[in-house]
Amino acid sequence: MKAIVIGATGTIGSAVTKTLKESGYDVIPVSRNSSIKADIEDEGSLDKLLEQSGKVDAIISTAGFAAFGELSKLTGEDFRRSLNSKLMGQVKLLQKGLSYLNAGGTILLTGGIFAHKPWPGTAAIAMVNTGLEGFVRAAALETDEDKKVIVIHPPLVAETAVTLGMDASPYLSAIEVGKFYLEAIQNGKSGVPFLVQEKK
Repeated sequence: MKAIVIGATGTIGSAVTKTLKESGYDVIPVSRNSSIKADIEDEGSLDKLLEQSGKVDAIISTAGFAAFGELSKLTGEDFRRSLNSKLMGQVKLLQKGLSYLNAGGTILLTGGIFAHKPWPGTAAIAMVNTGLEGFVRAAALETDEDKKVIVIHPPLVAETAVTLGMDASPYLSAIEVGKFYLEAIQNGKSGVPFLVQEKK
């Protein structure tokens, strides 16, 4: 089986890449800085990537920017970039990727838990994640029955909590979250959001 992981050098992306490889996937790791390059905000680079990769069994995106910040301090540019990057970048990837997906294949986009459990300072992120969920629900209605389109909502991971100066103990590690991506590919249902179970 062959899979593309976009955002493969990120915290979650690297964990997803490792998990898929260990599960027998031939993984094409993609980022803006890897040997195989693509930028979720650059449609041309996505076209080139898909043409070079050919038919695949899974396309996974863990890429895309969305702004953290207090509502009163978020700028128009913060919102525009969040929409252009994490939302529209993944929308375009799904649109383009469907024709490169083998029968039985899955396109998995990354939203985030803030779509369902927002924190203060996550207005822009929650907006994007919720938009992705609505988009995928509707896109599934126009997707061939032998292909799946799913949005996964991971929680904050322990590694990111550390970076933010938070206690990491309440959060799953990236590699633990990566295993949920594999589960979503294998057992998720098209159009149904896949919520990662948070650490108890």
